Amino acid sequence: MTIENAKTRLRELFGDRFSTNNSVLELHGADESYFPISLPDGVVFPANNEEVSQIAVICNEENCPVIPWGVGTSLEGHSMAINGGITIDLSQMKRILEINEEDLNVVIQPGITREELNQELRNTGLFFPIDPGANATLGGMASTRASGTTAVRYGTMKDNILALEVVLADGKIIRTGTKAKKNSAGYDLTSLFVGSEGTLGIITEITLKLQGQPEAISAAVCAFEDVESAVNSVITIIQMGIPIARIELVDAAMMRGMNLWDKDFNLPETPHLFLEFHGSKTGVEEQSETVGEIISDYGGSDYQWATRTEDRNHLWKARHNSYYAAKSLRPGCKVLTTDSCVPISKLTEAILETVEDIENSPLQGPIVGHVGDGNFHTALLIDPDNPEELAIAKEITSRLNARSLKLGGTITGEHGIGRGKMKYMHQQHGESWIVMANIKKTLDPKNILNPGKVVNLN
Repeated sequence: MTIENAKTRLRELFGDRFSTNNSVLELHGADESYFPISLPDGVVFPANNEEVSQIAVICNEENCPVIPWGVGTSLEGHSMAINGGITIDLSQMKRILEINEEDLNVVIQPGITREELNQELRNTGLFFPIDPGANATLGGMASTRASGTTAVRYGTMKDNILALEVVLADGKIIRTGTKAKKNSAGYDLTSLFVGSEGTLGIITEITLKLQGQPEAISAAVCAFEDVESAVNSVITIIQMGIPIARIELVDAAMMRGMNLWDKDFNLPETPHLFLEFHGSKTGVEEQSETVGEIISDYGGSDYQWATRTEDRNHLWKARHNSYYAAKSLRPGCKVLTTDSCVPISKLTEAILETVEDIENSPLQGPIVGHVGDGNFHTALLIDPDNPEELAIAKEITSRLNARSLKLGGTITGEHGIGRGKMKYMHQQHGESWIVMANIKKTLDPKNILNPGKVVNLN
């Protein structure tokens, strides 16, 4: 039983949909993280769940690692073949299987991206609200329990998935959940697989909740003199229960990067909040007026509205591309980007201590955040050929994780664990991490499913 046997059997079964071409392997050997490339031994492109099951059976029999792949936008090395093996590229499985307009749900294959889905839904009056920024696949978003800019209003992926179809390590196909909004029948297996990062099973079908497209949408951007004032205004907005759809922090360094990345952006290089309101026309006006008063109380200024669709898109395009905007501050750099999430009342403390930590280092580290739900990101810019800078960045990350836990938060609010945050899992979960490992052993006794991620079986 070897990887070579698995390759031979997969080549016989899939023909030219199984590749060992070096360019294909390289494409599937790296993501957006700072980790060095890790090539798989082969890449297979299934078209349906039965083919995924066949792949799992072969790889299970041959003790060959199996790594699910979406589009490679992950930031913690989730889909890197660190032990070799076979990468399952699910990009050909991108059909919309059902749109149930009356029940506000849709059944999809995992390879469709969130932008493709919303394009198809445009004429229905419905949309899928979860927006992590990158045009990720829905399967990848489910696997990492993604969230993003709209989570403050619409929740995360775990709040918007009703049911899954999953292929287990031995090739068995199971279904979890139903299309009903409520379910108290037994263990919540859907939630078990959401966020499992391909370590427990391979998601082949997803039933998602949909939302009605709001009657009115309005966006705004507002400048502050300092990060503390901006964050404190966010805390007040959230504590007052205003149903804001997006509220994002961009610090001065990131704003400078955005201006470099997009020459038409040209906003003052000070901390900013990006905001968006959804609802009826009257409701949006009331929300924005109340928020404007709060922001003014905290010294916010230059409150600019973007009501036209193209202006809103320009604003959020800049925010969504903050990773590349950060790289503009240091051309040729690698980015060690990480996220932290704390209770909203601790957000100011967490961000200010992180800013101080970065300022006391030789590195640049612009900050952005989905601050409405206590989640923020640091982008530490490092020379890929300088191990000392990588070590400093890891030290900053380690202190950030410890700080988040001390404040009652988590080491990651949305990026997930992958290979980047493994060493902090016991610090957060204690004995619960061992329970996770035992679940992994039960569902994947040979440890073929994305080994080396989330839990440690060594």
